[in-house]
Amino acid sequence: MDRTTPPVPQRLRDMLKDYPDLIEALASTLKAATTNSRGNPPFEMALWALEDMLSRFISDARDELEAAEASGDAQAIQRAGAKLNLMFRARSPSIGLGDLDELRAHFDSAQKSPKTSAS
Repeated sequence: MDRTTPPVPQRLRDMLKDYPDLIEALASTLKAATTNSRGNPPFEMALWALEDMLSRFISDARDELEAAEASGDAQAIQRAGAKLNLMFRARSPSIGLGDLDELRAHFDSAQKSPKTSAS
C-alpha cells in the first residue's frame, strides 16, 4: 500500500522553525504512526503520535533547563526557559495542536482514494 506521509501541521512548523531537527522528528513520527496504524483510525494515530513526541520535547527541554540552571549561565538559562515555554505552547491543544485541518484533510483525501476499493 502506497501512502504519502502526512504533513507536519503548518502551525507547528512555524512555531518550531528554529528547531528543524524537531520538525524532522515530528515528520518521522507521523510517518511511523501512519505506517503502523494496524486498523486504528489513522488521524487519531497521527494525533496521538504528535502529542507523544511533543511531550518528549517538553521533557527534553526541562532537562536542558535543569542543566543550564546547574551551570549558572544566565543566557543558557534564559534560552532553555524560552525553549521549554515554546514546547508547552506547541503541545497545547489550543495553540500548537489547535489547527489540524491540514492533517485531517490528508487523511480524508487518502480515505477517498480509489486504491481503497481493493480491501
